[in-house]
Amino acid sequence: MTNKWKATWSAVSVMSLALAGALVSSQAIAATKMTGNSTPLTIERIHASPALAGASPRGLKLSPDGSRVTYLASREDNQYLFDLWQMDINTAKRSILVNADQLAAGELSDEEKARRERQRIYGQGIMEYFWADNSQAILIPAAGQLYYFTLENNKATALNTGEGFVTDARLSPKGDFVSFVREQNIYVLNLANEAVTQLTFDGKGPIKNGMAEFVAQEEMGRMTGCWWSPDESAIAFTRIDESGVELVTRNEIYADGIKLTEQRYPYAGKANVEIELGVIQLSDDLSDNLVSWVDLGSEKDMYLPRVKWLPDSQHLSFQWQSRDQQALDLRIVNVTKKAAAKTLVAELSEAWVNLNDDLHFLKQQDSFIWASERDGFNHLYVVDLNGKVQRQLTQGDWVVDALELVDEKAGWVYFSGRKDSVVERHLYRVPLAGGKIEKLSSRSGMHSAVFADNKPVYLDYFSSLSQPPQVSLHDETGEQLAWVEQNEVTKSHPLYDFAGLWEMPEFGELKAEDGQALQYRLFKPVPFDDSKKYPVVVRVYGGPHAQLVVNSWSEADYFTQYLLQQGFAVFQLDNRGSAHRGTKFEYVIYQNMGDAEVEDQKVGVDYLRSLPFVDGDNIGIYGHSYGGYMALMAQFKAPDYFKAAISGAPVTDWRLYDTHYTERYMGHPEKNKKGYDAASVLPYVKNYQSGLMMYHGMADDNVLFENSTRVYKALQDEGKLFQMMDYPGSKHSMRGEKVRNHLYKSLAAFLENELK
Repeated sequence: MTNKWKATWSAVSVMSLALAGALVSSQAIAATKMTGNSTPLTIERIHASPALAGASPRGLKLSPDGSRVTYLASREDNQYLFDLWQMDINTAKRSILVNADQLAAGELSDEEKARRERQRIYGQGIMEYFWADNSQAILIPAAGQLYYFTLENNKATALNTGEGFVTDARLSPKGDFVSFVREQNIYVLNLANEAVTQLTFDGKGPIKNGMAEFVAQEEMGRMTGCWWSPDESAIAFTRIDESGVELVTRNEIYADGIKLTEQRYPYAGKANVEIELGVIQLSDDLSDNLVSWVDLGSEKDMYLPRVKWLPDSQHLSFQWQSRDQQALDLRIVNVTKKAAAKTLVAELSEAWVNLNDDLHFLKQQDSFIWASERDGFNHLYVVDLNGKVQRQLTQGDWVVDALELVDEKAGWVYFSGRKDSVVERHLYRVPLAGGKIEKLSSRSGMHSAVFADNKPVYLDYFSSLSQPPQVSLHDETGEQLAWVEQNEVTKSHPLYDFAGLWEMPEFGELKAEDGQALQYRLFKPVPFDDSKKYPVVVRVYGGPHAQLVVNSWSEADYFTQYLLQQGFAVFQLDNRGSAHRGTKFEYVIYQNMGDAEVEDQKVGVDYLRSLPFVDGDNIGIYGHSYGGYMALMAQFKAPDYFKAAISGAPVTDWRLYDTHYTERYMGHPEKNKKGYDAASVLPYVKNYQSGLMMYHGMADDNVLFENSTRVYKALQDEGKLFQMMDYPGSKHSMRGEKVRNHLYKSLAAFLENELK
């Protein structure tokens, strides 16, 4: 950062705050307390407005020129309604940029509702936005329409996109065009004259252009099927044919009726979509647009998880993944010539290859940065365009979370990772030429960075167990320049009235049967009396690509704090199979889900029973989704460990879940029949004794409601008594203030009755 910028920041009095010291130990985390009043927390207050976390911006971005910060902020009287705000970096002044009331408020299409469910985007108002490359305009999609906000006019103008609902709108790299999908075809709008041109024409029925299929959205993290070349001369796109995917007729049950819904759901072992990758070469006036198709190889039963242009706009990369997910190729093709695709990297595994978003093609040399778990931990490599590894940038028994920025001019690679602690995420940088890693973040907790495109500054979205999310601005060395949102828990903060009873956990480590370390955190009841014995609720997820035992702020912990104040202890343990500990830790569950995970949770209960304040006869387990599956498996397979269980929206037979997720961990059902049988909940129903509550959203399109109804019927056939609470109209995420209030009251009452 230049001296001019440093001088500018030193002149702003509110900006120069020192960061607290280095990484703290588990004991120090446990000792950290918030100050505030000691008002008991209620379930109604958990979900009411204003949000307990205070001002917690989302959708953080820096304008490409680094002159302003933009973010989405909820309203004080409605934490689920978002406006677009800005902070001018030169003056530190904050102001609302676009009020959501200026935009259309309408019913979303079914396609957009499903897409948002896959994105885990919840709320109303402005939910996403895109900066133009010149930093002078912003594209805002809202309720199927598009708005173009210019800083010069300070006004959001509706764009004329024609009839129909617009989805997946994207600004072209130079900001001259907007692409979008309507009725399963790709369109382009010229911002200079608002002319709309249709680029594909065969999208209808099972044929979809520019759209990501279900498993791409839900399991691969790919939400689009459309990619602009850097020079705006071409668009790469996917064409999917869903006709081979099983058409499921579901009854989505609502309070006022039943909606018959047809959904192409790719059950494990069944057919996926057929996918093609095309490139549209755009003419100057968009009147004569030629389509060419990339040869993806002879194997059609495969996945296309990633597509990315190279800087020259002539070469397109794509990642080809085998159906069994044991092979992942990075291939490139010259789209201006009829040449075959060239494989640069071939990743292989005896279990599965994890996907990531850490591919970056360098502009100043013919090479790229690639993330790989080839040595057992996710690390960064520099690879040339012939596929030869030039150097490994990071290494060790720890994982890189994500590649954050490559600054070729200064010669730095910025990344987030777990080098210092598996329960915290920090920001680091390493020379592009290789060398010593520098740690940039310092406060103990979880750091997420958002970098500017053309300025050496970044935003740090930080939180810890004792600090709701804060946002600060930093230079390239990690020095803090300004608060965007300090969010201190002062007397005016929504959390202040409850902070005096907010309890921090104790962290620790246990050993699995194979000797691998299992991290846990234990919350004691509030108030705590060491002469008493307390029931314990084990809160679990337990599935791959997730981690609960972290030093991070989470809305999921609000219910934990409520339970503590009701006299429960709460325990969490990340069993083998969960994330951020390397492939050896993850691969234990391969083709055998529901076994090692339960054994590890039993290790946790054995530890709990060794504690003098734990009532070892009154331990319950509660989880949602994979955690719901874990709750059932734990209680059915180890009924002497768990007196009560709450299972929310569980997968109960992996043959009922989707291809990409299930086959990654379990293989194909035809090749692993015994494994699928053993991983199902249903064979263990006969072991159930008592103390079970299940709940499910009756319009769940992810973990289908059938997963729960099969267990209901099996328990009923066995004459077993249990409780169920199903929610009309609710999806997998169980959103809605009223729904969640009722749900958590039901959970609390059940635990009170079963464990006390």
